[in-house]
Amino acid sequence: MPLAARYHSGMADISSLFVTRLYRAALSEHGPKVDPDELEASCFTIAEDDEAGQDWCEQNGYPGYTSYASLTDLPWRFPIFADLVKALDAHVTAFTKDLEFDLDGRELKLEDLWINILPEGGTHGSHIHPHSVISGTTYVSMPAGTSALKLEDPRSARMMAAPVRVKDCREEMKRFVSVAPAVGDVLLWESWLRHEVPMNMAEEERVSVSFNYRWE
Repeated sequence: MPLAARYHSGMADISSLFVTRLYRAALSEHGPKVDPDELEASCFTIAEDDEAGQDWCEQNGYPGYTSYASLTDLPWRFPIFADLVKALDAHVTAFTKDLEFDLDGRELKLEDLWINILPEGGTHGSHIHPHSVISGTTYVSMPAGTSALKLEDPRSARMMAAPVRVKDCREEMKRFVSVAPAVGDVLLWESWLRHEVPMNMAEEERVSVSFNYRWE
């Protein structure tokens, strides 16, 4: 069988190696039904009640709200988050099969689950998720004009003196790829993939729930 992706240029046969995989699906494709309106209402209720999280965001200059540094028990607090985790477990299982991981009798298990509420003008800078295997986000509220997820080519640091790509280069050749998810989508990627959320240009808040899975 030929390698996964090839590009024919004249007589040359050019292969794409070391592919970076991005999983995208509707949350509803796996697991119990998660009502999007109930999930959104739950996110805002938690944000309003989480004084420790509000304090952390203010002290650290985090725009909007995140429960990342304050709450570790969302599935216990609200049943809808328990259903969400069941759905995410099934999506991660599907992605794990695609990645052809040999788990050696162990499992990928949820490590962290947190809410993000990004107001107009808010951003989340470029970062990775160390010590995890798979990371991702499911999208709760995505008003028109809000930020896409921006993914960075993991080879960028090794390009050294390379010229920039042409503007209309193929997607797999770009240094950055932006993915505009819809409400109810779930995106998964390997945790080493650097990503960011550019400035939210919408007047409404952008709401998502992010998570990490570890190998144990």
